[in-house]
Amino acid sequence: MNDKYSRLLGILKDFDSAVLAFSGGVDSSFLLRALKDSGIRTLAVTAASETMPPDDFNNAEALAAMTGITFRRIETSELDDPDFTRNPRDRCYYCKKELFAQLSKIAADEGYAAIMDGNNVDDLSDWRPGRKAALEHGVKSPLIDAGFTKDEIRALSKELGLPTWSRPASPCLASRIPYGMTISKEALKRISEAEAFLKGLGFVELRVRSHPGDMARIEVPKPEIGNILAKGQAEKISRRFRELGFKYITVDIDGFRSGNLND
Repeated sequence: MNDKYSRLLGILKDFDSAVLAFSGGVDSSFLLRALKDSGIRTLAVTAASETMPPDDFNNAEALAAMTGITFRRIETSELDDPDFTRNPRDRCYYCKKELFAQLSKIAADEGYAAIMDGNNVDDLSDWRPGRKAALEHGVKSPLIDAGFTKDEIRALSKELGLPTWSRPASPCLASRIPYGMTISKEALKRISEAEAFLKGLGFVELRVRSHPGDMARIEVPKPEIGNILAKGQAEKISRRFRELGFKYITVDIDGFRSGNLND
């Protein structure tokens, strides 16, 4: 067994039970598998709201079922919080504050020893205001404690046969809206449907950024930009995006960059 994975299992076994904030992404799915292997009592909780890409919830539920871990869906209402919808640079703090408050109540009411998330070592060098909310609620990050990087998580996930090992990152839909631009249910729905349309055309790694003036900025990896602009394809994309309410449709020639609105 991988030495670092053995270390992770040892960390988990120090707790007799845990509630996992489970997104169904690469990191939390890897941690879910480790929790299963550790043998401690675990509840995987996925928070559903308008900020979550629709397919992500279904993926999370299926992954939990695959491991046999107990799964629960909860609803969060960050769009009711003006501190979130005004979209400040620490927007994620307000979202995670509500999530971890709910998980804290579940843990307290049902006798779970810890709340855990899937943050890894690489997250420590990124802009992650949600970490502040995690620390305030005593959330444990076992992947950080065991020293796992994103690349190591992907590599070991592949060895373990996890279908998430190559899955692209899927941050919340609010991350497509520049800081300072109000987040609304309508804007999130439009972004979600625009990205779903592009995925239906075969694009996998992508973002549709929404900018003032009803402008959409499409990001795909540089080698795929030509496919966006191909004859017939561009017209099809433009037509659908305009149906969704975008007036201007652009393609970013710098290509896909995860988290580039933090630059």
